[in-house]
Amino acid sequence: MADRDPGMLHASEKIFDVSDATGVKVRSKRIRMFGALACGIALIGGGTYAYDALVGSKHATTDNAYVGADVAQVTSQLSAPVSAVLVQDAQQVRRGDVLVQLDNTDAKIAVAHAEANLASAIRRVHGLVATDSGLGAQISARAADQARAEAEISAAKASLDKASVDLERRQSLVATGAVSADEVTAVRNAYNNAQASLRAAQAGRAQAAAARDAALGERNANRALIADASVDQNPEVLAARAVLAQAKVDLERTVIRAPIDGIVSRRQVQVGQRVQLGATLMIVVPVQAAYVDANFKEVELEHVRPGQKVELTSDLYGNDVVFHGEVAGFSGGTGAAFALVPAQNATGNWIKVVQRLPVRIKLDPKELQKHPLRVGLSMNVDVQIAD
Repeated sequence: MADRDPGMLHASEKIFDVSDATGVKVRSKRIRMFGALACGIALIGGGTYAYDALVGSKHATTDNAYVGADVAQVTSQLSAPVSAVLVQDAQQVRRGDVLVQLDNTDAKIAVAHAEANLASAIRRVHGLVATDSGLGAQISARAADQARAEAEISAAKASLDKASVDLERRQSLVATGAVSADEVTAVRNAYNNAQASLRAAQAGRAQAAAARDAALGERNANRALIADASVDQNPEVLAARAVLAQAKVDLERTVIRAPIDGIVSRRQVQVGQRVQLGATLMIVVPVQAAYVDANFKEVELEHVRPGQKVELTSDLYGNDVVFHGEVAGFSGGTGAAFALVPAQNATGNWIKVVQRLPVRIKLDPKELQKHPLRVGLSMNVDVQIAD
């Protein structure tokens, strides 16, 4: 080593010096990069924590929300032909506006028939009242017949007693020859006639009593139809009046009116069509009474409560139009629970899926009037949990 060229040794030392300097620079650069990365991660984590603590924890947001409304189905309550349809789809209507006119010919005939039946019922009841008076007079006449029959019986008994005494006297004198046989025979015939007259009088009394009882029964049956009620309150008249009222209601139902304020949708009726009872003719959507069903994940609802304020935006109007509302309540079950085919989780290959629970949000009617929404539109929902 001592024989080496000093110049060559100096160059080697220079090479080692350059390598050491480059390594130091690389290590410094790496340290700075790792430091910057650590600082970035720390800043991101801190920012996320700060956002969650200051903002995120005070809001529950979702874009899985849709406009809904309690629509009114317009149905026919009669089976009749359609004579006129006065509205079209997308037309604004007010409650009470005429939507459809059904042919009312049959309904008018039914009203006329019911009115005639009511008049007949009133006359029948008046006749029953008059019959009651007539039956009372008839009962009085039968009572007089009974009294006359009693008098006839008394007279017949007296005649029979006299005939009996006369017969006994004549029979006692027959042996002495004081009376003839013809005279005795005549007296005996008179006695037999008196007996027959008594039996006839008794039969007349029974007949008069039976006639009076029959008149009493007929009057009681007649009074049962009119007792404790005036003509207007008689059950027969009330039944006829109810039939007339139903006929008038059916006549009114030939004019189908809007049940609520809203927009006509899904019109399915045409002029000339014969609609059946209960057939759906159209739907009226109350857009000014719309609400929003926001489907939040179950993990997002810990601090959501009814009454909290909500801000909403719609894709229809963009972010410039902000709707305001409040949480009205929570659905009774998740969407999966009310699905047509509910999930069956009692299986061996079960996988947990985060469920969504519909939250009903009431909207400000004044804002809806200014910016109407339609059923099914998407909404972005922000619940102010801090409130």
